[in-house]
Amino acid sequence: MHLRIFGDPVVFQIGPIPITETMITSTVVSMVLLVLAVVLVNSVRTRPDHWISVIAFLVVETFDNMVKDIIGRRHAVVATLSASMFLFIAACNLAGQLPGVHPATGSLATTSALAAVVFLSVPIAGIQTNGLWNYIKHYFRPNPLLMPLHVISELSRTLALAVRLFGNVMSGHLVVGLLVALAGFLVPTPIMALDLLIGLLQAYIFAILSIVYIGAAISAGTE
Repeated sequence: MHLRIFGDPVVFQIGPIPITETMITSTVVSMVLLVLAVVLVNSVRTRPDHWISVIAFLVVETFDNMVKDIIGRRHAVVATLSASMFLFIAACNLAGQLPGVHPATGSLATTSALAAVVFLSVPIAGIQTNGLWNYIKHYFRPNPLLMPLHVISELSRTLALAVRLFGNVMSGHLVVGLLVALAGFLVPTPIMALDLLIGLLQAYIFAILSIVYIGAAISAGTE
């Protein structure tokens, strides 16, 4: 029996748990990123003037400044979350350029999970910063009648995050696949480069939007 979950074929099962191609790809990408993180941390501690350490400092500083520009102050947790999402999405899109590898971000299951992390992070950040009551009160501003619209807005933007990333990555991967099948490997190479650039742009947009949404929750109690 050929089972599929969110359109992904099930490769094997561990007891009652089905393992899909997307789960395998995302796990491998996560493990590679963890290994690189350990290497970078070790390099920063032992050789801070090495070019690898410089790249690590630049990445950290970029997201710290990005968070500061959007929220108005530095916030290490938000910077870490947004940077982690950017690196994961970018790595998945990069892995999708390899022959026979389906990008994990081309699955609605992955993009929905990423959007769900942002969705849950918003109230957590708002409550930790402003307290439960002050955070809840912002749903009733400027008029209590608008409360359902605030809730619908948060749900709809979560759905938009998932669908936007899924649609862009999936469509680009399909176009490149069709060109490779019809014209061979060398002809669609510029299209593959463009697809990779679009994938990096989508990772950047996702990270920016996550900062914006979490930042809005952090400042909700001061409105």
